[in-house]
Amino acid sequence: MTAYVLVAGGHMGGWLWRDVVERLRERGAGAHAATLTGLGDRRHLAGPETDLETHIEDLVQLIDHVDAPEVVLVAHCHGSFPALGAADRRPDRVSRIVYVSAPLPMDGFSVQGLVEAFEPDPVVRDRWRQRAEGAEDGWRLPPPTPDGVRAWNSVADVPADALARLVRLAAPQPLGPLTQPLRLSGATAELPMSGVFCTGTGTNIAMVESLVRSGDPRFQVLAEPQVGFFELATGHWPMLSVPDRLTEVLLRAAAGEGQRVTA
Repeated sequence: MTAYVLVAGGHMGGWLWRDVVERLRERGAGAHAATLTGLGDRRHLAGPETDLETHIEDLVQLIDHVDAPEVVLVAHCHGSFPALGAADRRPDRVSRIVYVSAPLPMDGFSVQGLVEAFEPDPVVRDRWRQRAEGAEDGWRLPPPTPDGVRAWNSVADVPADALARLVRLAAPQPLGPLTQPLRLSGATAELPMSGVFCTGTGTNIAMVESLVRSGDPRFQVLAEPQVGFFELATGHWPMLSVPDRLTEVLLRAAAGEGQRVTA
């Protein structure tokens, strides 16, 4: 039986995956939604010391306690950073990472550093910088307002009640997990990987092809044979907008399907 560990991004807890967890279990898979320290119903555990290593350890512990030989790690948005960090600590337990509308983590970069290095829009870079500089008590970002959720990324196809729940349950985000650089040992260099692009956000497989063609060695891993890609015609929150289609993609990704990109 395939076991999935699902990781939410900034401000979100395991509750975000409720509909997908139900559908995966209906299909006979194991499904475990992680809630990282300081988020979801663990928001009261956050503090200035909460950082990326805290969230990596959260996932390592969950992986260790899942009763399955291997797990498929599924990471949404900034959850990709602790997910890859956990896979690096437990390479023998992770069979694949699936990135859902998520940035590709890189060794030596934090989430903030990745934005500063690769985001072409100076307005977006400035917005990230201003949020970090204005963090409450110097270490946490307030949860998004309804307008803030819409401004940050596409909410296309998300039902009104699900969007209201997203805003209601969003937690303050500890700053440390976004600013601490990811440090990898190299143990995941050949780990199978899948990317799920939500085209409503303006991203697609053609962007991967462009990155590979650029010749930048950091992106050549995307053309490896163990890497596959999918597209979903929806916004940034497919677990809320198209849970049936996302579940099907996760099952296909675990089976090694997906479009390949060649160098």
